[in-house]
Amino acid sequence: MAQLSEAAVAQIKEICKRYTDETTPLMMILSDIQKEYGYIPLEVQELVSAETGVSVAEIYGVVTFYSFFSLKPKGKYIIGCCLGTACYVKGAQQVIDKFSEILGIKPGETTEDGLFTIDALRCIGACGIAPAVSINGTVYPKVEVKAVPGIIKELQEKGANA
Repeated sequence: MAQLSEAAVAQIKEICKRYTDETTPLMMILSDIQKEYGYIPLEVQELVSAETGVSVAEIYGVVTFYSFFSLKPKGKYIIGCCLGTACYVKGAQQVIDKFSEILGIKPGETTEDGLFTIDALRCIGACGIAPAVSINGTVYPKVEVKAVPGIIKELQEKGANA
């Protein structure tokens, strides 16, 4: 999305217009853009600023403060490893390390093929099934290190068939 197409510009302007009657529309606008495109680069922030009158600095501050917004494209499969206390105590660090080792990326990075992103998450509220991993919103309970290669293989096969 680095160079915004006319269609993308029109769609982003439409998203901004949806919330003109809201007192504080920025979070809703950014959320809709994130859902649509998967990330919010500077070019989009500048367009949102022009449409809403909110400064680029304020928009950038919001995008970088909240972890669910991203400045860079994320993978087709976003692997979120919970590192909250319960998950950490039950081996979550070793699980995320295994994902990183196999995929060759660190948390916060995306594989070159655009298939996987690894995110280190704080508590996701799944303490009873720790260590928990969330992949595109689906929570995998009690993930063991030895299960990681199978999870990746399953997702790779899905990605190849999609």
